[in-house]
Amino acid sequence: MALALPDLVPVWITLRLAGLATVILLLLGTPLAWWLAHTRSPVKSAVEAVVGLPLVLPPTVLGFYLLLAMGPHSPVGAAWIRLTGSPLVFSFSGLVVGSVLYSLPFVVQPLQNAFEGLGRGPLEAAATLRAGPLDRFVTVAMPLARRGFLTAAVLGFAHTVGEFGVVLMIGGNIPGRTQVVSIAIYDHVEALEYAQAHVLAAGMVAFSFMTLLTVYWANRRWQARGW
Repeated sequence: MALALPDLVPVWITLRLAGLATVILLLLGTPLAWWLAHTRSPVKSAVEAVVGLPLVLPPTVLGFYLLLAMGPHSPVGAAWIRLTGSPLVFSFSGLVVGSVLYSLPFVVQPLQNAFEGLGRGPLEAAATLRAGPLDRFVTVAMPLARRGFLTAAVLGFAHTVGEFGVVLMIGGNIPGRTQVVSIAIYDHVEALEYAQAHVLAAGMVAFSFMTLLTVYWANRRWQARGW
């Protein structure tokens, strides 16, 4: 069964969205996870609860409030229009913002667990060798937490690929601009085009299986080597 040409566009939009969101998630999630792993602040539990909200909230609820927060009449939406000349909602940029917020716990929590598992011994040993905070993080913490980074990157990417409710609320369903694979499947089912829906859905199943298989294989291999 061949994949019809029009369905390659949502595939490309989905991969571009997931790739960009994963890079942003790692850049934002790494310092946040490091802070959560080491802070004794009384607001730590509140921050953890906010980060984890997408795990328990229905995607449509989160998407609804993001739609209000990024709409053209909101401070954020109005500032975006003044800056770029176009609205943030129903755009690819809006999809990226929503995806980063929706997938944040899938990146922060594996990294936080990895940083907490390091303990203070390696960092204190590096400090005795006069390594600065940034040097200790880059040359000691990051290599030792490589399994956490792999898990965070894979889960962040895969979760973004599978989004439906949030991207539909923020991006709508604009072919060629904001229509991702999950929404394209929904469109095909509504139009009773089950063959096209099956091709995309089967691709998502295969992708999800390979993603989890990669994570489990890599973690087991690194664990066997004592990394």
